[in-house]
Amino acid sequence: MDMGMLDTAKLGRIEYGEAWDLQKALIRDIGAGEREDTLLLLEHPPTYTIGTDRHPEHLLMSPDELKRRGISVFEIDRGGDITYHGPGQLVGYPLLYLDAEGLDLHKYLRDLEESLIRLLAEFGLVGGRKPEYTGVWIGDRKVAAIGVKFNRARARRGFVTSHGFAFNVKRGVEQEGFGGIVPCGIQEYGVTSLEAETGLTLEVEEIAERVLPHFRDVFGYGSLRTVTEAAIRSTAAR
Repeated sequence: MDMGMLDTAKLGRIEYGEAWDLQKALIRDIGAGEREDTLLLLEHPPTYTIGTDRHPEHLLMSPDELKRRGISVFEIDRGGDITYHGPGQLVGYPLLYLDAEGLDLHKYLRDLEESLIRLLAEFGLVGGRKPEYTGVWIGDRKVAAIGVKFNRARARRGFVTSHGFAFNVKRGVEQEGFGGIVPCGIQEYGVTSLEAETGLTLEVEEIAERVLPHFRDVFGYGSLRTVTEAAIRSTAAR
C-alpha cells in the first residue's frame, strides 16, 4: 500500500526538551490532517529519559554526578524504562498517522525494528530481535533502543505516533552514557554501536541519510520530501 508522502527533517543536535515540544506541535497538526507524516532525525546532548515504566533504581548516578557530567534527566510519556540519548547516536522521531481501522500497534514496533535491521545489513551485520524486548540487537548487544507513544488524533479516528528510536553510531556512546544506568531495565545484556561492530569511522549525518530509504520501504511511503529545520520550527511557533 502506498502511504503517500513522508516529510523528513534533519535537525542536527538539539536539546531534548525542544525536540519534545516540536513533536507535540507535529502531533497536533498531523492529527488534524494539516501536515504530512514526518520523520525527525537528530542528536541530543547527554540526556537520560525515563518512560512510563519507571524504576528510579535504574538510574545509577546521584544528582551531583549528573550535574558534574552535564546530563539532563526527563520523565516522559513514552513506554518503557530508562535510556540514554547523546552525541554519537542517531535519534529518530516518526510522527505518523495510523488509522484506527486495522490498527496493529505491535506491527508498528516491528516495522521500526525492521528499518534498522535493514540498515545494519548494509554493513554486513545481522540485526535481530529478542521476543521479550523491543529494540534491535547484534547477538546479545543492543544497538538500538525503541520507545513510543500512540497519541489519539484530535480530528481523525486514529492515532499519531511519537518518540521512536535511538541508534548507537559512534564508538564510545556505550560507555559514556549507558554506564550510568541499567539500560531499559535490562541487566543481562550489553550495549554496542555501529562503529564498534564494523571497525569503521562513521558520522551520524551519514547514517541518517542511509536509514531513509529503509524507513520509506518498510512503511510503504511512495516518496520522501526534505523539509527545512526552519519549516519544522515554525510549526511549533504557531
